Amino acid sequence: MKIAMTSVFVDDQTKAAEFYSRVLGFQPRHDIPMGEHRWLTVVSPEDPDGVELVLEPNAHPAAVAFQEAMVADGIPVAVLGVADVAAEHERLAGLGVTFTQPPTPMGPVVTAVFDDTCGNLVQLVSPA
Repeated sequence: MKIAMTSVFVDDQTKAAEFYSRVLGFQPRHDIPMGEHRWLTVVSPEDPDGVELVLEPNAHPAAVAFQEAMVADGIPVAVLGVADVAAEHERLAGLGVTFTQPPTPMGPVVTAVFDDTCGNLVQLVSPA
């Protein structure tokens, strides 16, 4: 058994597709119209056949409440692994990404947290 997909709720699928692909560098995998919304997934270019990230519309009231509570408490909803958090922080900040936590050593790892512009906080992590 393995993880095939995981999702993040987003408040705007089009904006999320732009951010996750153009800014973060993920590759589009599926973009299938599903009525009012889309089945929209992205994958890492380093593992195009790996885990898909579903950019799930937050159309359910519980999803909106969840997103708002997580952001209010400063809790990331996803963790993305990178080779060097400091370098990725510099690259993303240069593209206008807003960080709520700069690169911070935390024992064996370094983390940073940014706003994905779609209602979520996302954490970066790399070995220290």
